Amino acid sequence: MSKLNASDIQGFALRGYGMPLARYVFLQLGEPERARTLIGKLLPTVTTGQRWDQGKPRSTLNIAFSFRGLMQLDLPLATLVSFPVEFQEGMKARGGILGDTGANGSRHWNSVWHDGDKVHLWICIHALVPMEIESRYAELERLLEETGGATILQYQDAGSLVIDGMPTNKEHFGYTDGFGNPDYLGIERKSQPGQGKLMKDGSWAPLATGELLLGYADEAGELPVAPVPHLLAANGTFMVYRKLQQNVVAFREHLERWSAVYPGGKEKLASKFMGRWRDGTPVELSADRPDWSIVQDPERSTNFTYGDDLDGTKCPIGGHIRRANPRDTFGFNGALVNRRRITRRGLTYGSYVAEDQPVSDEERGIIFIVLNACISRQFEFIQQQWMEYGNDAHLGNDKDLITGNHGGAGKSVIQGDTTRENPPLICDKLTNFVELKGGDYFFLPSITALGMIAFGIVDPR
Repeated sequence: MSKLNASDIQGFALRGYGMPLARYVFLQLGEPERARTLIGKLLPTVTTGQRWDQGKPRSTLNIAFSFRGLMQLDLPLATLVSFPVEFQEGMKARGGILGDTGANGSRHWNSVWHDGDKVHLWICIHALVPMEIESRYAELERLLEETGGATILQYQDAGSLVIDGMPTNKEHFGYTDGFGNPDYLGIERKSQPGQGKLMKDGSWAPLATGELLLGYADEAGELPVAPVPHLLAANGTFMVYRKLQQNVVAFREHLERWSAVYPGGKEKLASKFMGRWRDGTPVELSADRPDWSIVQDPERSTNFTYGDDLDGTKCPIGGHIRRANPRDTFGFNGALVNRRRITRRGLTYGSYVAEDQPVSDEERGIIFIVLNACISRQFEFIQQQWMEYGNDAHLGNDKDLITGNHGGAGKSVIQGDTTRENPPLICDKLTNFVELKGGDYFFLPSITALGMIAFGIVDPR
């Protein structure tokens, strides 16, 4: 397959920008003609997927629409009803499917997500320094005043956790994050073994482009469900935005409680929870100790399978990264997993507190963003079947230990062997270490589609 037309694809879909700061802005669109004028003014500022031959820019901007936003823009009815049902319903309405109930239910979400699905437009600003964020945001405010096309409801700042004065890839539980986004055919990026799909000879190959972008064949050789006309859908993707609050106090207390009776020690138990040591070393490659040389080696850091560890002796079957991407756990050389892969974006929010320092319940967490061609087949399946239900992994009703909606009654089994340093352990009375505070489903259109929307020329015929 030839390379994609990166100039027609929003850069946010094709690459992780690797910038330490972001501001996610939520807007309510105004009268349709004014809203379209705003989109037209924003269009030249949208960052595309073109290669940065002159080096990384100081800031980027990308935009996406909720289904209610597309309705507000007066898209033709035939186009609106052609969008996938899960996107039309929105994330709040899918709460029962996703396990977003109890403490994760929408009545506990931040206020911007409460009132009548008013979030129509999502604008993301990434930047290298705070001044660039503020400059882009000020320009957005100017355009809003000039066009009257939308109103800012709220924004969410996020950024890499700064430790010892340096931005890092850590999250608030202390784990190094950011491994393993998939490779796709035609998308130019630095790839590593283990990031694509497992081949019969043990090598790795890119996934079909249609697992990420609309208008291309997916792993089944089919075109994912997409809106009409084709030009509106092609080179676009669907985005899931979830604000996940991390309950650091509860996590640290739980880890202390169970490590006190776990002979392998606190850090080994923490590695069992995640499937990686906190420095990022995969447990599957180094079961007894972290190994920084593996983390730093792109040929090894994501290059592993679970086929020789089906009993979970090294990496527990319920380890977070194993549940999120089981690789070859289910047999068939991993083929059952290839149509469930997602691309992750996002950053942390809130202040970092070192492991040896007292921590409060101040709001902190992760802005978790998913890009996928089919929300129901990819994100929703992973969330429902692998995160909130354990049957595929023969774990019954056990939820994911890290992200599961446990409600104080959860259980997780840490498999082990007969050695003293690696015994099995059952953790019970699990509470929620992560709580959902809002979000929705969005459509991230191509540059062509943005132009069609701006000029009011979306024609499903």
